[in-house]
Amino acid sequence: MPHQTPNQRPSKLCPICGRLFIWRKKWERCWDQVVYCSDRCRSQSGRRPNTPPNESPSPPKSLRSPLY
Repeated sequence: MPHQTPNQRPSKLCPICGRLFIWRKKWERCWDQVVYCSDRCRSQSGRRPNTPPNESPSPPKSLRSPLY
């Protein structure tokens, strides 16, 4: 890719965090395969978004059993 200013470079949205990231020289040969903006987002790709590891989301209050 010839020299371009940052606002002229191709960009993509990260499917995990929604951050916009732009083309980098180190991705020159594999830009089509780049999906995530960082190693952190790539490692979280198998998890449900906004759910900490080893925890399931709690059910809504209306579905919880009452405490007696």
